[in-house]
Amino acid sequence: METDVYEQILYSVEDPVATITLNRPERLNAWTDRMGDELRHAIARAESDKSVVGIVLTGAGRGFCAGADLKGLQALSSGERMGAGGASALAADPGDPAMGESFRKHYSYLMSVRKPIIAAINGPCAGMAMPIALFCDLRFAAESATFTTAFVRRGLIAEWGLAWTLPRLVGSAHALDLLLSGRKIDAREAERIGLVNRVLPDEKLLAQSVDYVRELAASSSPASMMVMKRQVYQQLTRELGPSCDEAVSLMVESFSRPDFKEGVQSFLERRPPKFPRV
Repeated sequence: METDVYEQILYSVEDPVATITLNRPERLNAWTDRMGDELRHAIARAESDKSVVGIVLTGAGRGFCAGADLKGLQALSSGERMGAGGASALAADPGDPAMGESFRKHYSYLMSVRKPIIAAINGPCAGMAMPIALFCDLRFAAESATFTTAFVRRGLIAEWGLAWTLPRLVGSAHALDLLLSGRKIDAREAERIGLVNRVLPDEKLLAQSVDYVRELAASSSPASMMVMKRQVYQQLTRELGPSCDEAVSLMVESFSRPDFKEGVQSFLERRPPKFPRV
């Protein structure tokens, strides 16, 4: 499918990075169902593209995403979808089925994608943009970025799995503070409580997010990253014993992969590894 099918996102690939940009800058990239369908399709494209090692998700203009489009919220009361249209042409099923159904519901599919996803949060991240960002594997924020759950101020609840992801990142006390108050926090506070991994100058955010993926491509086994991502998320709900048992089994499996041979050989030869892509 050509990228001109996308109306509300931009998609580009520059080996080894796929960049997906939410592209409704005149609305601070407010979320619609159409945008969600396009994102899902683009993620599936990136996941199946062997030139892509990692994915960067960002927003056009001065914001990451202002949350659900308020016009769309009004439409919900009449049973309509937010900005629907062309969904059949965008049908896609990204993610690893081995992760199980819990990690393939609604937007949680982002956690099951076989490649790392970095949210490059370049401005306001509000409402349902929060669960989208939190379902990404890493979050890099611009110094000007702000965060608010906002749901409580609209008479809503912690939507789209946010009550599951948020306390696992920041702890229950910080999570409840952000959910019950709906207050806005800046990038530095977000970094302090563990909501984002790092804060970067606005003008360097996208470049350094892309560089992070380039560093992964230069030194990290894509197959190992795929397995590790699945381990971390699946084992959030498992006891220690079964997790340790599974780790032994997965370790034995890794011995038979070409990545292990290349990892050892490149170390002995003191050269960068050349791992196969997935």
